[in-house]
Amino acid sequence: MAPGAMATSSSSASNSHLGALESLIAALGAARAEKAVAAIGHGFVLMEAQKRIDATERKLAREAAEEPEPTLAASEEELDPAEMPPASAGTNGTTVPHHGGGQLFAHTRGDSGSTAILLSGIALAPPDAPEAVQKVINAANTIVGRPYVWGGGHASFYSYGYDCSGSVSFALFGGGLIPEPLTSGALEGWGEAGPGKWITVYANAGHTFAEIAGLRWDTVGDENGTGPRWHLAPTSTAGFVARHPPGL
Repeated sequence: MAPGAMATSSSSASNSHLGALESLIAALGAARAEKAVAAIGHGFVLMEAQKRIDATERKLAREAAEEPEPTLAASEEELDPAEMPPASAGTNGTTVPHHGGGQLFAHTRGDSGSTAILLSGIALAPPDAPEAVQKVINAANTIVGRPYVWGGGHASFYSYGYDCSGSVSFALFGGGLIPEPLTSGALEGWGEAGPGKWITVYANAGHTFAEIAGLRWDTVGDENGTGPRWHLAPTSTAGFVARHPPGL
């Protein structure tokens, strides 16, 4: 074989091997990309949770310097959900741990892998949750701790504060499940009848809240006040209509 032909053949083989290597790298990258994105997302959630904890610790330190920390009153004790009347904004809140010395604390309602984890007030979607459910949870996390404002979240999804239906609407909108804010009355007829596998909205003419991946998304009051927050404890659904998004 002529030297020129040999060089051409060697170059072609090298290019072929290089192409195969690039294809392999691309395949590995594609397989890991989704996991990488998920890891980054959880990292941001952890950062946000730690920021909220640090802010709470600073606030508690200022308050402690002014007066002794009060003991937990009998009215603040966690109640049996079966004995609680239907929830309304500003009532029926269950207590949450006071503060954890700046540490992250994870809680879950059950051992199922399909139950979200409550990490210092921020919900982490279960790994097997559909994408829409993950987006609903992520959207809700962005308004955790906002104040309760009657009518908040209705003139616009983006508001200083939210009422019960405004906060539920914001979460559903984050998952692409509604195009505009809905009132409690409108949510009574939204979606399909009955509880869903992942998301159930409970609504009546005066109040609405949601069960999302095993956590309650509600504006009821707790030791931090009223406003959109995640709760581990369920509440009575008597007097509420149960609705869910199709397929979820």
